[in-house]
Amino acid sequence: MEYVYAALLLHKLQKEVNEANISSVVKASGAAVNDAQVKALVAALADVNIEEAIKAAPVAVAAAAAPAAAAAGEAKKEAPVDTSKNEEAAMEGLSSLFG
Repeated sequence: MEYVYAALLLHKLQKEVNEANISSVVKASGAAVNDAQVKALVAALADVNIEEAIKAAPVAVAAAAAPAAAAAGEAKKEAPVDTSKNEEAAMEGLSSLFG
């Protein structure tokens, strides 16, 4: 996971997501760097639009928050919402990060 986090951090800082930068971030975190995993991640992210993957991710979070809000004591009854398609779309975007 630290490699994915490193890639997301580099993207957020508008730095190039490459092997050297990911290795530097992982090293700075105190974790041991596995060059094979770094190369695999960079290769997997070559054709991925990270911004689009990030935009797809909150859909699953928002869908998970709905039952929590209902459990908090809201008396208002709503029709059940089929979130499986939204979750599938979000997972599809996330799966593209891993090849």
